[in-house]
Amino acid sequence: MDMSETILTKNTFKQSGFSRKKYRGSCHCGKVVFTVDALIDKIVSCNCSICSKKGALHHRVNPSQFDLVSGEEDLVLYQFDTKEAKHYFCRNCGIHSFSYPRAAPDMVSINVRCLENFSLEREGVQVISFDGRNWEKSLAKLNEELGSNK
Repeated sequence: MDMSETILTKNTFKQSGFSRKKYRGSCHCGKVVFTVDALIDKIVSCNCSICSKKGALHHRVNPSQFDLVSGEEDLVLYQFDTKEAKHYFCRNCGIHSFSYPRAAPDMVSINVRCLENFSLEREGVQVISFDGRNWEKSLAKLNEELGSNK
């Protein structure tokens, strides 16, 4: 277990104090900026080929909760395999801020690591491990853990 996994799991079951909040997020260079109005009580750590390389931690929201404030012209779309998922990266700094995931293409999956006023340690959210390398076998379990509305 590496240090980041230790940090993530030590606060997994802190359940008090969750409330809906407006978060601001951005890529590294600041050209892509977004806001999200959400209750972030669960995040997903996926081990699929792309997520493990980019290090994203996901939280799904309805599109009505997500607002791309600036940088639409700086976004580059990346798709692979089934081309169902839409992964967006900043063309300037390469950071992945959000996507429309294959598991829930009608939702926006924000990379919580891009949120400016969010701390994994402080928030104490539940981290759900998703076996994305065995995507088809694991999807039903993930959706059950997230609940039907996420």
